Amino acid sequence: MKKLKVVTIGGGSSYTPELIDGFIKRYDELPVTDYYLVDIEKGKEKLEIVGNLARRMVEKAGLPMKIHLTTDREEALKDADFVTTQLRVGLLDARINDEKIPLKYNVLGQETTGPGGFMKAQRTIPVLLDICRDMERLCPDAWLINFTNPAGIVTEAIKKHSNTKTIGICSGANSMMMDIAKAYDAKKEDIYARIIGLNHLIFADKIFLKGNDVTDDFIEKLTLGLGSNSLKNIPNIGFSEKFTKALHMYPISYLKYFFLNREMVEIAKKDEAEKGTRGEQTKEIEKNLFELYKDENLSVKPKELESRGGAYYSDTACSIISSIYNNKKEIHVVNTTNNGTVSDLPENAVIETNAMIDKDGAHPLVYGKLPAKIRGLIQSVKAYEELTVEAAITGDYNTALLALSIHPLVPSADIAESILNELLEVNKEYLPQYFTKK
Repeated sequence: MKKLKVVTIGGGSSYTPELIDGFIKRYDELPVTDYYLVDIEKGKEKLEIVGNLARRMVEKAGLPMKIHLTTDREEALKDADFVTTQLRVGLLDARINDEKIPLKYNVLGQETTGPGGFMKAQRTIPVLLDICRDMERLCPDAWLINFTNPAGIVTEAIKKHSNTKTIGICSGANSMMMDIAKAYDAKKEDIYARIIGLNHLIFADKIFLKGNDVTDDFIEKLTLGLGSNSLKNIPNIGFSEKFTKALHMYPISYLKYFFLNREMVEIAKKDEAEKGTRGEQTKEIEKNLFELYKDENLSVKPKELESRGGAYYSDTACSIISSIYNNKKEIHVVNTTNNGTVSDLPENAVIETNAMIDKDGAHPLVYGKLPAKIRGLIQSVKAYEELTVEAAITGDYNTALLALSIHPLVPSADIAESILNELLEVNKEYLPQYFTKK
């Protein structure tokens, strides 16, 4: 049998059992022979715990899939076929700073949106480009399937600054399809939605059930409070009936941060005071998950994993890997280069949209012009993303300041400057591009 080698960098993540579950389910079409879980020395204990659970899951499934645990990235990447990344540089403590510092200025502290997403990108992009350089040397034909947030920005950095074949993925669109299916008591496979936008900033403007256009009907359901997209990591407040009808699209939950900004900031501040930021809550969720994972009798993905924000992403990641490996030509929602898909955005910008996936990667379906009601927001966030990538590469303070100043969620350049200065200060050890003398 041909060897199929898959590597997960950030293998000690609490998400890893999701992936293992996904590969087990698809073993007939994706016969992984060697699965390498890689982590840094600091994450060794978690790697061992997750790795042992992975071994028990594979054993229970009765599959000849070898699970390798290592802190040696070189060994893992050598001749790999697929590499997935789920990194958190600075761990959850860095995320908590990303949330708390903006909130002091009444600016949203969310790990992928606004200043939090900006700083996560600054920490993450240099590390991922290092991994890409290793891949170019050790497994030049491998695909990098990136799940590390902010997925769209990170994918754009890789596309622009490396030769690695990559697709960015997110479970957000998958969650939207599941919510649509639930509203119709249907299977997710029966739903098709035309998706356009950027990572964590997507809209479904056409929705089909078993090939029939149900867009108007679904919008009606939304006005009645049915089918709304409720990601676990986002406060569950809805849009008004009038706004829902006016927009006449299905927005991902993250768009509440833009269209209900004041309300979301108030909730975030209240949560911070009463139960902690999402990062602090996640710390608790992770602690409990790892206690579960330690149980030697546990040999399946625990139900409790669904309380993480990216639940179900194994389905997204594994089905895309299978589509490439088996040249399936399936349609998936991914982050990939625009290449003329949307005429209102730069050719080399990364967008999130429906794409046909085959052995050569993602081929986005042509969309055309963005409607005026969403065009301005998407364009302004894309400009912020482009500057964010440039800042992460160059470590240029001025570029970083501009990136934050033009973000729609940052109310003034003075506030952007204060937030940036504080974030840079607490992240010094993770930002050599800013603090190493050039």
